Amino acid sequence: MTPPTPTPAQHKTGIATMVLCALLWSIAGLLTRESSVANGWEVTFWRSGFLAAFIVAVLAARHRADALRRVAAMGWPGLVSGVAWAVMFTCFMLALTRTTVANTLFIMGVLPFCTAAAGWLFLRERVPPRTWLAMAAAALGIGVMFGDALNTGNLEGSLIAAAVPLAAAANYVAVKRGGGRVDFIAALALGGLLSMLVTSPLAYPFSAGGTDLALFATLGVFQLGVPGILYVMIAVPRLSAAEVGLLSLLEVIFGPLWVWLSRGETPSALALAGGAIVIAALAVNESIGLALERRAARRGVQRGARRIAAP
Repeated sequence: MTPPTPTPAQHKTGIATMVLCALLWSIAGLLTRESSVANGWEVTFWRSGFLAAFIVAVLAARHRADALRRVAAMGWPGLVSGVAWAVMFTCFMLALTRTTVANTLFIMGVLPFCTAAAGWLFLRERVPPRTWLAMAAAALGIGVMFGDALNTGNLEGSLIAAAVPLAAAANYVAVKRGGGRVDFIAALALGGLLSMLVTSPLAYPFSAGGTDLALFATLGVFQLGVPGILYVMIAVPRLSAAEVGLLSLLEVIFGPLWVWLSRGETPSALALAGGAIVIAALAVNESIGLALERRAARRGVQRGARRIAAP
């Protein structure tokens, strides 16, 4: 069944929510740089642990005794989704501790293209020609960034960051294959728990102090948990895919900006050039998609008006 068209007020709420989500996501690098913990595994452990605790509490508050049944009802698609989230949570934080925030976010910027390619390959979803061209341009930008990473010693972090969009693509396919069985909040909780369990052996011995734990709690709850819930419950139902894609670029733009302003972390000229190519490819592709959506909507309104006016 086609979901109801959002009202103008609901659409504005969706835009405001998506902007808030992107800005909250963008503070990950800033908060990570403020921590005194150098072990990326420990950083990931605490962030995932606080996220899991928060999401489990939300899940229990919403569904109470039915919460465990909802998790079990997801079946294998839910398990795959949870594992994919765990990979994303873990690799994102490990990348941030091994390369610049800009490198990490620019590489993650190809996530929509990886999802589109996975949909075409495994779900037989149509990919518009403009998206193939944008994907080729983004691949060029990533190639420039990896070439720079070889020369600057950022290759390990860049390779780890590349796992995030690949895991996101796997998550997309699993959710689609699940046919509505995957509960986003339950999968998010599962991903946080798995990430915490996997990283715990390498996180020991723990060195985080009180200030560090406060930073990690902020990362888990307010940088990831809250915007994740707002995204799926408010933004996505009220916005088109193209609008979500465009507004998501705020994270890629503002994330490096925060650490540049506060910490003086400046990416190399080649990394910036490659990142600019990726951002431009995303922006052009989503802008064209949004223009086409609006044109189709106008045509639908015009056809409806003609039918009403016909004798």
